[in-house]
Amino acid sequence: MNSIDSVTLEVADTEAAARFYSDAFGLDSSRVRVRASDAPTTGFRGFTLSLVVAQPGNVDALFASAVEGGATVLKPAAKSLWGYGGVVQAPDGTVWQIATSSKKDTAPVTRDFDEIVLLLGVEDVKATKKFYVEQGLTVGKSFGGKYVEFASAPGTVKLSLYKRRALAKVAGVAAEGTGSHRLVLSGAGEPFSDPDGFAWVPELSV
Repeated sequence: MNSIDSVTLEVADTEAAARFYSDAFGLDSSRVRVRASDAPTTGFRGFTLSLVVAQPGNVDALFASAVEGGATVLKPAAKSLWGYGGVVQAPDGTVWQIATSSKKDTAPVTRDFDEIVLLLGVEDVKATKKFYVEQGLTVGKSFGGKYVEFASAPGTVKLSLYKRRALAKVAGVAAEGTGSHRLVLSGAGEPFSDPDGFAWVPELSV
């Protein structure tokens, strides 16, 4: 295994969730899927998904379409030291960051995005990094015990690790949460669960 082929969000209403992701973000089921689940879950689910875009105008366009589709604003889009971005919570409860490292628009505004990134909030970044390297992933960037980014192939979902409390702060939510992550990751190889309980399954079994 060397990458995430797709992620599956477990939601209460699959039709509504699929419609939201198609209308708000232009996503199809090639990388982000939904399936029905009523597994108990409360508070922060321990992860965020990010749409990385080319310029601030694209952030605003995606942000606006998400809110129009029923998303809740957790952090309004704003400038920061690293660029420009904001955070919304989809109607199904998934937290989405929409961000760019660019400080100004240099092309016509679109709702296109360059990359989907899954950030897992973990208790021990170094231990989880070691676990994933043993599963076959390659480290792209690493900042001690604070943040890890794994290399990803084009057309896949990039995986990153962050301290759970730090990720919750970035997302604008409390770090506490119980129950299901409501998330399944798909890639090559045998099924397994990581140290924080995130489940991986072979691509064809989702």
